[in-house]
Amino acid sequence: NAGTEADVYISVYGERGDTGSRQLLRSQKSKKFLKGQTDIFAVEAVHLGCLYKIVIGHNGLGSGNGWFLDKVVIKDPITDLDYTFLCYRWLDQGQDDGNISRELPVTDASMLPGRQELELKRQKTWAAEKWKFRKGITLQFYNRVTRGFVCLYPDSRVDALGGKKNKYGKVFSMWMCA
Repeated sequence: NAGTEADVYISVYGERGDTGSRQLLRSQKSKKFLKGQTDIFAVEAVHLGCLYKIVIGHNGLGSGNGWFLDKVVIKDPITDLDYTFLCYRWLDQGQDDGNISRELPVTDASMLPGRQELELKRQKTWAAEKWKFRKGITLQFYNRVTRGFVCLYPDSRVDALGGKKNKYGKVFSMWMCA
């Protein structure tokens, strides 16, 4: 559910001005903005010089309108430069911070030190996993040794004895390595 059916808009900003808001209409793919897919669009504009930011978002309409955006890469055909704008966040009223648009500064991904790359991966993982820590969520782990469940309840109780039946849902396998 990381793709969107909503209309997506982008504004590109450079040292000589901006494009204004442009809807991304025609991808080289038959269906746009699917999970795990890279879409390519042609956007006509005057040459903006060196790019420094974009604003990208959607109109929030349609079923399944939430969208997890990894990054945007803009290829300048005049200078043959690539500008990378990293996001790794949700554009969704029901996820993350609830925003459906993001202002992204340019990042030279090839120059990122290892620590910044690690931080971006951490942010991406947290964005995908933080639902587990919302108020009212019961976490449950299956212990293969005891063949029972360990439950962490919203009121901070822990049931480590673990019953043999799972009353909250499905059994998930979890492997942890140290």
